[in-house]
Amino acid sequence: AAGAHRQPELCRINEDQKVALDLDPYVKKLLNARRRVVLVNNILQNAQERLRRLNHSVAKETVRRRAMLEAAGGYPHGLPGK
Repeated sequence: AAGAHRQPELCRINEDQKVALDLDPYVKKLLNARRRVVLVNNILQNAQERLRRLNHSVAKETVRRRAMLEAAGGYPHGLPGK
């Protein structure tokens, strides 16, 4: 009688393992997708940092050129300042 009680439990455990095996490709796909998202995120962060540095350089160069133009007396006052 004890063996008969255990049989459905073993079947259930077996079914659970089958489900776990069936999920394996999906887990791999999710991990792969996550890896790609992390990669794209890194690329975006690097691009954002480069853009920030470029903007900083442009702002510095703009200030430098404005100062040169003003010193030369040829700064066009009609242009809107930043």
